[in-house]
Amino acid sequence: MNIFLYLLTVLIWGTTWIAITFQLGVVPAPVSIAYRFWIASAVLMVGLLITRRQWWPPRQAWPYLFAQGIALFCLNFLCFYYASQWVTSGLEAVVFSTAPLWNAINGRIFLGRPIKPQVMFGALLGLGGIVLLFAPQMAGHWHDSHTLLGLALTLGGTLCFSCGNLLSSRMQSLGLGLTPWLTNSWAMLIGSTTLGVAALALGMPFTLDPAPRYLGALLYLAIPGSVIGFTAYLMLVGRIGPDRAAYSTVLFPIVALTISTIYEGYHWTPLALCGLALVLMGNLLAFLPPSLRAKLMGAA
Repeated sequence: MNIFLYLLTVLIWGTTWIAITFQLGVVPAPVSIAYRFWIASAVLMVGLLITRRQWWPPRQAWPYLFAQGIALFCLNFLCFYYASQWVTSGLEAVVFSTAPLWNAINGRIFLGRPIKPQVMFGALLGLGGIVLLFAPQMAGHWHDSHTLLGLALTLGGTLCFSCGNLLSSRMQSLGLGLTPWLTNSWAMLIGSTTLGVAALALGMPFTLDPAPRYLGALLYLAIPGSVIGFTAYLMLVGRIGPDRAAYSTVLFPIVALTISTIYEGYHWTPLALCGLALVLMGNLLAFLPPSLRAKLMGAA
């Protein structure tokens, strides 16, 4: 089940990067994000009612739900949408792939969890691979003030993502029936409503782009990307911890590169192939159980 949830998360979220670019343009970013999570929240709540599962969170959960909604379903996406004006998706993926490091560090600071050496080493290997994969896109951007602002926003979004992970893990550990289905539905509603109110206060138009590409991207991001993707990921957080679960973020750019190879003519270089090998090695080191990892190393 852990492997299934892991692969499902990687495949879904690895394809949402290109879908997000289809939403940029006519509709303001906060409004597009609000649309996405209003739809996702409604789908989740209908699912809870149909299956007759708990749908109203206990009182102890509300502070965590508000914090998660703001961090994970509001600020996180605002940072990435606006950063995409100045930073390429490859650079965003490089910064976002540091999530395992931030989860491990924040877990140690706020929850007192030990930092597992194999997770940190695996994450560092993966990050090294990502740098090799996207080195050509990084060249020539370091002295551009707009690019630096975009990188700062991307880092801020990654930190918000990490905070949302820890909040979800904390809620699941309370033992109050706070499943990812329940917490996601309310946190998404909180985050999207916050964005909607802010957009309304700022006078942003609540328009809807009728283009099939925009509408298709909106539905894909709302249902597979949010309902299925976030639920699978946060279930994984509850099962194996936020540090190991977040290592899936290192593989998102690999999926994005595969899509780019098929549809955009991306050319693989020896440097990129070395980067891919490092990512896969780090993934095995961080994710596999110690017993299986030892057997594989012994066989090698």
